[in-house]
Amino acid sequence: MPSKKALIRRPSPRLAEGLVTHLERTEVDPDLAVEQWEAYAGALRAHGWETIEVEPADDCPDSVFVEDTVVMYKNVALITRPGAESRREETAGVEEAVARLGCSVNWIWEPGTLDGGDVLKVGDTVYVGRGGRTNAAGVQQLRAAFEPLGAQVVAVPVSKVLHLKSAVTALPDGTVIGHIPRMDTPSLFPRFLPVPEESGAHVVLLGGGKLLMAASAPRTAELLAGLGHEPVVVDIGEFEKLEGCVTCLSVRMRDLYA
Repeated sequence: MPSKKALIRRPSPRLAEGLVTHLERTEVDPDLAVEQWEAYAGALRAHGWETIEVEPADDCPDSVFVEDTVVMYKNVALITRPGAESRREETAGVEEAVARLGCSVNWIWEPGTLDGGDVLKVGDTVYVGRGGRTNAAGVQQLRAAFEPLGAQVVAVPVSKVLHLKSAVTALPDGTVIGHIPRMDTPSLFPRFLPVPEESGAHVVLLGGGKLLMAASAPRTAELLAGLGHEPVVVDIGEFEKLEGCVTCLSVRMRDLYA
């Protein structure tokens, strides 16, 4: 059995009704979205990840963005309280899935709100975006859950994008990458590399120097390949119409930079 596990969730038939905050709404093709999701899941499996499907939530249009519902640190699964009220029903199925995997389960409670897309782990540093979906109480509760386990929690202002990880992710060596026009405070990150495309700021570490990336960022893929990384490119264009990216379509477990 692979030691690397990734939670995924099949797109809802109502995907096209998903929330849009910073983009103009454009038409989503649900059938093409399912094809893209299956290719994304296949790429994870091809690189040694065991994919675990969370029970579908067909009445929740945004439920494919499973990352927002839970934050993993070591063996603790922190079930979130999404900032968009319409998304709060998504967490029940995820809670069941992580409990079956033997995780210790904690929760964000009212009045806290926290979206998993606002949390970037770089080793034991846990950056959390404070913005439209995650509030101060959510940051405080995340800090209370993870700091006793050895995490250093750093709050980061987010105002130009939906989530922190809409603007930044991290490379295997811990260097944070981001598209500067979409960032509030690049100087918060001790090692930072700007990338030329907004969607290039999103990478999933597959292991062995391989980076899962969106097909919409060819210049960034070329840049990172030139630095010795190996881009694995997938088309997630239908999810990008809903402010989705490669990170938010799965919850990677045992991946400190996810």
